[in-house]
Amino acid sequence: MPEPDRDFVEREYNNRAHVPDYPAYFARWERDSRYVRSTLPARLDLAYGPEERQRIDLFPAAGMRGTLVFIHGGYWRSLDKDMFSWLAAPFVAAGIGVALPRYRLAPAAGIEQIVDDAIAAVNWLFENGPAHGMATQRVVLSGHSAGGHLAAAVFAAPRERLRFDPARIVGGLPVSGVYEFEPLRHFSFNADFRLDPGAVARLDLAGRPRAIAAPLVVAAGAAETSEFRRQSRVLAEAWRPQVSALLMLPGLHHFNIVDALAERGQALHEAALAFFAPGGAAGTAA
Repeated sequence: MPEPDRDFVEREYNNRAHVPDYPAYFARWERDSRYVRSTLPARLDLAYGPEERQRIDLFPAAGMRGTLVFIHGGYWRSLDKDMFSWLAAPFVAAGIGVALPRYRLAPAAGIEQIVDDAIAAVNWLFENGPAHGMATQRVVLSGHSAGGHLAAAVFAAPRERLRFDPARIVGGLPVSGVYEFEPLRHFSFNADFRLDPGAVARLDLAGRPRAIAAPLVVAAGAAETSEFRRQSRVLAEAWRPQVSALLMLPGLHHFNIVDALAERGQALHEAALAFFAPGGAAGTAA
């Protein structure tokens, strides 16, 4: 396969350059998250592993119908769960608990180790969440950007690594993720990722079997770069029929798509809620 054009890769995979006002999103998310942590009942910074960043926040809900796990993005090298506490509010109001794991970051950890953290966090939730007031009979795995990849990677984890009944995962909602890693070998951020052909082969998700059989809705913004739209199509096509819908959401770019997950009436929010309804199917194909 010929090496991709590096200028193209830089342009397509640099989301902050594509959305220059991204700092305004980060500032609002941080402000709203501080407010939510001060007002909602929560269990914060619970350890799911020995490393400093292996921590998880839990937001229980009254009369919980289940739990939404949201794994934050940041290209596996930045950001934090604390920036996304605000996502808990609308789901808690709908009777759905929310779990927000933090994970180790590149370059201190490789992406494969970060996948290990995502698996460990979900294992911990099933084993320990009920003691902290969380309902784990119905769990949906979601995430944005790098977190979208991590949520999907848990679906593709070897069965022996999952310390819970996979049938208790009732849905997956990976948003704006990366599932094919060869382009990232030619991206400047690979100075932190340290991807080589072997790591690419181990991380690529398209051809991987899934230990978790629950349906997924794969989503991206129609205003994202062509590569991020393509990445979502790659996963949706490779994992059909388990992927019940591919949502290409009009007017949404790589950052405001996170807002859409929390906003009532938005297709992404409704897709998440639908997993918790009896029957659990979500979304319509793009």
